[in-house]
Amino acid sequence: MVLFKTKGITKKFSTGFTAISDINMEIYEGECLVIAGANGSGKTLLMRIITGLIEASGGEVLYKNENIKKCIPLLRRSVGLIFQDPDAQIIGDTVEDDIRTGLENFKLPKYEIEERVNEEIKSFNLEEKRNLPPRRLSGGEKRRLAAAAILATGCETVIMDEPFANLDWPGVKEVLNIVIRLKAQGKTIIILTHELEKILSFADRLLILVKGCVKDAGKPVEVLDRMDESWGVRDPRQSYKNVEDCTWL
Repeated sequence: MVLFKTKGITKKFSTGFTAISDINMEIYEGECLVIAGANGSGKTLLMRIITGLIEASGGEVLYKNENIKKCIPLLRRSVGLIFQDPDAQIIGDTVEDDIRTGLENFKLPKYEIEERVNEEIKSFNLEEKRNLPPRRLSGGEKRRLAAAAILATGCETVIMDEPFANLDWPGVKEVLNIVIRLKAQGKTIIILTHELEKILSFADRLLILVKGCVKDAGKPVEVLDRMDESWGVRDPRQSYKNVEDCTWL
């Protein structure tokens, strides 16, 4: 089933700069889609448009065959975005407070909120951290907390924006284990990154974005075989034998 569909999405700023031009793409329910592109290629902007956080200058975005303008409340509950800098979305005084805050915004019963908080703290191995202020967590732990807060809401789709930024090897492994868990749960996963060597083995499809335009999309091996160096994305097979080896686990 097609979850998201874009028709000629364009974003032009008041300065005259066109950041995204004529994007036509589909995202399928339950897939792991990796969107790769150099810095400034428009990855983050595209996802903010798709999720209704920023309005496009032209074109249309559909979510389950409905224009996103008609289903913003549904999108807020169904789609979770993990920012490149998790500090930008962690607002609780403690780990458990941060998970609880999002649930309180949904006006859930108190007993259900506590059940969900406890479930996600356990699932993400944050029991020993639950009463700590988030600032005392490592980079990988902060991303685990951001994922826990999002999944506690019951969202169907998780978008991860440059999830490996500023992480050491243990932190990267923590993020990859989050991806494994999401795949096991049948979630739709969208990962924005230029670090294909860390994640590509988990991808069902690969999309290449260059200067706000889709250059190619399809099975990872096929896209890599067609890829041009001018696109600014490094083929990870220069260091790994094949796509299946492209993981840091």
